Amino acid sequence: MRRWFRDAHFRSLLKNSGYLAASKGVAAVCGVATLAFAGRGLGPVLFGMLVLINSYVQAASGISKFQSWQLIIRYGSPAIAKGDGKPLQDATGFAFGLDVASGLIGMVAAIALLPLIGTWFGIDQSYIGLAMLYCLLLPTMAAATPTGVLRSLDRFDLISWQTTVNPIARATLAGIAWWNELPLPYYVAIWFVTDLVGDLFGWFLAARELKRRELLSGIRPTLRPRTLPGAWGFAIKVNMNTTLAAAWGPVANLLVGGIVGPAAAGLYRIAKGLADSVDKPSDLLGRAFYPEVMRLDFATKHPWRLMMRGASLSGAIGALAILVIVVGGEPLMRLVFGPSFVGAFPVLLVLLTATLMTMIAFPVVSMFYALDRPGLPLIARFTGVIAYLAVIFPLATALGAVGAALAFVIGNVVDLAIKIFSLRRQYVRVRVKK
Repeated sequence: MRRWFRDAHFRSLLKNSGYLAASKGVAAVCGVATLAFAGRGLGPVLFGMLVLINSYVQAASGISKFQSWQLIIRYGSPAIAKGDGKPLQDATGFAFGLDVASGLIGMVAAIALLPLIGTWFGIDQSYIGLAMLYCLLLPTMAAATPTGVLRSLDRFDLISWQTTVNPIARATLAGIAWWNELPLPYYVAIWFVTDLVGDLFGWFLAARELKRRELLSGIRPTLRPRTLPGAWGFAIKVNMNTTLAAAWGPVANLLVGGIVGPAAAGLYRIAKGLADSVDKPSDLLGRAFYPEVMRLDFATKHPWRLMMRGASLSGAIGALAILVIVVGGEPLMRLVFGPSFVGAFPVLLVLLTATLMTMIAFPVVSMFYALDRPGLPLIARFTGVIAYLAVIFPLATALGAVGAALAFVIGNVVDLAIKIFSLRRQYVRVRVKK
């Protein structure tokens, strides 16, 4: 273990993860508080309706957006490390153009489709208009350019500030809404305003940092990245992977709502939110891992060693957190959310199986992107989603939200098995090549 900390890249990974850890810890606590306030204030059915409205917009964002931050890191981080800011400017301009175009297209499509398909997912007809107004958030929700800029410039401290604005404000306002017994539209307004403020704050921080480094003036939004070889192909593959990833989150909430009903969707959302809170350490490590591994030579042992060390650390943290939840989670859930939501605990126990797997395997996707093999995780994710969709309807029909959670685990097992097998082949390829 002592040798790990002599590795400069491992220390950098921990340092940048540490900047994010405090903010993510605050975000996790505020997220649980928000769910508790909303659940107690609205009750299981209306809380489920809030979840479905939010999930519809998040699903639309997940399908339309391009994860443009990965473009900026891919083309900008290596060049910045060498003192060349031009590739970062070009990648930022392309990412900006993608964010604007995909956000507007996603907003128009989501609003147009909602009256036709909203009731399929359990959204009550009386709330369709409210959900359409919420779709106006999509242009800013789809924007990932600020995150890519700040990660490439190694300003994880600023990201940590930005990621605390939304959860703190949302928890505070949700508490006020609960205390005053406000109806559902006020909660939807709170979600809208806090998302918007958090996104705009991210743009402000990124623009300020670019200006400070005299890089802002050369950036122009474009959809024609002439100086970035293979940029469109990379962007499309990452977008497809993100679209498929939406099946694990917001689309899953919608499917549960459509199959079992809004109350079950609310239970599933609470369980998934708590499982995601356990997964936060690997999310932090993943955000810092990708820029770090992009600086390494894959024909050497360094990136592979960094991957194994990060996976071991994340897995140990995850196992400890899951043990604590298994022992004391049910009474805590009863205390925080109330007796009406204790049914989320068995759902949580099933979801934690997938959480531990993803925590251990958190570096895998970043390794594929750094190896210039973005198509391989796309194939794995596609196969996992097919497996998930094949089993969620019979399992959720038979077992409710627990069945939906079991389908989630099955899909993730398929997904991760293919990724790990493919990464092993890539390891042999690059090591033999040298």
